[in-house]
Amino acid sequence: MSLKDYHGKRNFDVTPEPKGARPANRAKLSYVIQKHQASRLHYDFRLEWNGVLLSWAVPKGPSLDPSVKRLAMQVEDHPVEYGGFEGVIPEGEYGGGTVMVWDRGTWEPESPDVDAALKKGDLKFTLHGKKLQGSWVLVRTPRGWLLIKHRDRYASTGDVIVTEPKSAVSGKMLTDIARANGGNVEKAAKGDLPPKQ
Repeated sequence: MSLKDYHGKRNFDVTPEPKGARPANRAKLSYVIQKHQASRLHYDFRLEWNGVLLSWAVPKGPSLDPSVKRLAMQVEDHPVEYGGFEGVIPEGEYGGGTVMVWDRGTWEPESPDVDAALKKGDLKFTLHGKKLQGSWVLVRTPRGWLLIKHRDRYASTGDVIVTEPKSAVSGKMLTDIARANGGNVEKAAKGDLPPKQ
């Protein structure tokens, strides 16, 4: 796992995103979802593994309903420090727009061999986040991955995207983050609107 693709897409003289250094192994693995109003709104789902954040872009965000399968497109690994990034990526830069730490916490693999599960395309895990809890799975299909909630006591038909719109770290909406960091407030506001049904 490498940050080569991550570094190749960014100009660190311009963007405030962290460059990243490989951290020491920790007892608990971090997990984060960043709500990202770039060219389109999406949610970046990230799991710490082998010193990086494995990353998937989830266009519609996570669902607590086990009958709903959310498309998750795998993107380049990110540095672990990126999990704390909340702010504005300058327009014209890769991923230009406003980023919110929508949820964060830790995760535990349910698969005995994470690397083998990723290679197979069937990674089961438990989340211990502020908004998302319980058992989940990422399943690879020919079109990309699917993020699916398992049936457990945390499953629900409620729309967590609508009921929990604010940052898990600052309590701010995307517009507040954009305004505080010199971003495009009008563009950020589109991400604060409830999703169209």
